[in-house]
Amino acid sequence: MGSKPLFTVLFTALSLLAGAQSAQDSLYEMLDEVLLVEEISQSRGTLKQVEGTSIFAGKKSEVIRLNELVANKGANTTRQLLAGITGLTIYENDDAGLQLSVGGRGLDPNRSSNFNVRQNGYEISADPLGYPESYYTPTSEGVERIMVVRGAASLQYGTQFGGLLNFKMKGPTEDPWALQSRNTLGSFGLWTNFTSASFNRGKLSGYAYYNRRSSQGFRPHSAFTAHHTYSTLIYKPTNRTTLAFEHTFLNYLAQQPGGLTDSQFMQNPWQSNRDRNWFQVDWQLLSLRLNHKISDQTTFSLSTTFLAAERQSLGFRGVPGLLNTNPITAVDEREPEDGYVYPRDLISGTFRNANLEAKLLHRYTTGDQRNIVLVGAKVFDSRNTSRQGAGSNGDDADFRHMDDLFPDYPAQSSFSFPNRNLAAFAEHIFYRGTRWSITPGVRAEHIRTGASGTYQDVRFDNAGNVIFTQQFTDERDVPRSLLLAGVGVSYKPSKAREWYANLSQNYRSVTFSDIRTVSPTFVISPDISDERGGTFDLGVRGSKGAWTYDVNGFGMLYANRIGIVFNNRAQRVRKNIGTAAMYGLESFVTYTLPLEGPAKASVFSNIAVTDSRYLSSEEANVVGKRVEFIPLLNAKIGAQGSYKRWSASLQMMALTSQFTDVENSLAAYPGDPREGILGPIPGYTVADFSASYRRELWALEFGVNNLLNAHYFTRRALGYPGPGILPSAPRNFYLGIQIDLNPDTLRRTDR
Repeated sequence: MGSKPLFTVLFTALSLLAGAQSAQDSLYEMLDEVLLVEEISQSRGTLKQVEGTSIFAGKKSEVIRLNELVANKGANTTRQLLAGITGLTIYENDDAGLQLSVGGRGLDPNRSSNFNVRQNGYEISADPLGYPESYYTPTSEGVERIMVVRGAASLQYGTQFGGLLNFKMKGPTEDPWALQSRNTLGSFGLWTNFTSASFNRGKLSGYAYYNRRSSQGFRPHSAFTAHHTYSTLIYKPTNRTTLAFEHTFLNYLAQQPGGLTDSQFMQNPWQSNRDRNWFQVDWQLLSLRLNHKISDQTTFSLSTTFLAAERQSLGFRGVPGLLNTNPITAVDEREPEDGYVYPRDLISGTFRNANLEAKLLHRYTTGDQRNIVLVGAKVFDSRNTSRQGAGSNGDDADFRHMDDLFPDYPAQSSFSFPNRNLAAFAEHIFYRGTRWSITPGVRAEHIRTGASGTYQDVRFDNAGNVIFTQQFTDERDVPRSLLLAGVGVSYKPSKAREWYANLSQNYRSVTFSDIRTVSPTFVISPDISDERGGTFDLGVRGSKGAWTYDVNGFGMLYANRIGIVFNNRAQRVRKNIGTAAMYGLESFVTYTLPLEGPAKASVFSNIAVTDSRYLSSEEANVVGKRVEFIPLLNAKIGAQGSYKRWSASLQMMALTSQFTDVENSLAAYPGDPREGILGPIPGYTVADFSASYRRELWALEFGVNNLLNAHYFTRRALGYPGPGILPSAPRNFYLGIQIDLNPDTLRRTDR
């Protein structure tokens, strides 16, 4: 894409500076630099230059307003909810959106671990640096907005290559009280309930909801039940001070049907040969946030967050000791009278962390020119643990470790992971006239990642008999400091159009899974190191008549990229693969139809064309290959309309094929031990239809997901919840009813 000299110049610049921040709308409003959000569509927009104590000037940003969407919110259908975000790839292997797994621009979607995931501005992943996986995802019925800021968010929110993914939760309404209840029924026994309550009494207000989701699943052995609560209490002693307390709780238990080989998927994509794999999550978050306006020019915010969480993964993943068999097709043998022959693999994780983040934003003038400066600091400390070993040989959700009963189980380890992060950052918006702004930024990080524990090395002969057992101790303490820098420029020739460009450094720390031994078939390179690189964006956004648009080109340089290769013993080795470049064009365009009267309609096009190459690597057969998890074409098109009390939407998503390994391997042949694990994800097309009918007190919602009943998959899992192909849901239906009670709706009903 583009000429070779242009390619060389672009990525030479990225490798030298590899970083940046951004600047956005200039100054047309005399009162406030936080200009109105650019309306890309009713449900989609961009962030303001400044929101609270955050700067988004010039950054590539996207906002989804969920209240404006006609979609299956009861089942958290991610591809509908995030259809307005360009270039995202999504894992879709459950039917109720229990875990959000999104990536983009060549980033692995697994549990959104390449994004800095937040709720109301505070981090919600297990450990943002040591284990940045998001086991908790808020229900879309309780979310007001979803905000995505690309890699330029690294300077203010942390170092992930993907950028910021933030859920702005619903809060108290202006009514003295309000109640809402939503119930959704769907295919495969799906039932979701969402019940919320709000009050507003002078200086004190509050909001809370309870969400229950359960389903039998679209495959055998895939039932789940989830309970989720969120509550906030807000106290405003003065007009300048706000104190907010929030509590989040999630518990879910899910049976997992395992993965499939390519042959099994072709035969029947919704079969299962695993009936005793389970997954459980307990998640509790506490947050206390202070926002104080010191003066008309200066605002201070302080956020403290505490996480106490646990995760349990239990399942049969192949016969212990038989390394050359396919774990997907391995027979899970039964004893005649006493359960199963083999124990299950059990991984237990606990996450305990505390986070404090402070920001100060100040507006000032030099001569007749306004400027904005933001400074902030972060202190993070975690004490997390992981234990892997033998579980029971039963079939129930028994999460007790039984290494004493199975002392020769090969995958045994017990680790603690102390982790500390200190950071300071600053950004500054320099305005030049009414059209230009420049926003440089810098972030200083000190990271201390540790690992302390033991693991067991058990070796077998070809018959599966133990011939060697030894326990090893692993102690690691890896302190490092780094400095990230960036700059962004914005040019706004009119209120209706803005050009933006930015260049940002990115960095990703080695994670828990990168520094501990998982199993005899999985090896961690002893010299594995952190990933570094940079992101570049150049785009234009605005509107003209009935058209609104956001079009940008991007480039990403990814050095020391971590991936997996096979060694000469058929073991998977996790290591630094080399340097990769990703580049492409992203566009979101909306056209509003010129209709009269109560009818309204619009159509949209969300197109991303992305290419990539490995530029250098010490591994054979890697240089010149395409980067994993990147479809060349990622297209979403759709329409949304309303007439009086009726609303409807129709959406279609099409992705071309994408590779899942660094060597761009084709699918393994039937009988190969790697069948199902090795190979690309074929291209697919999936369509969704949703509609609603609304009255004052109630609303009816219904629709069809996967309208054309496509047989497709979005993931080849190497481990849990597979291994193997994880198919996506077939055609399914839903019907929901919503009831709203508040003084206003009751008055209108009385009339």
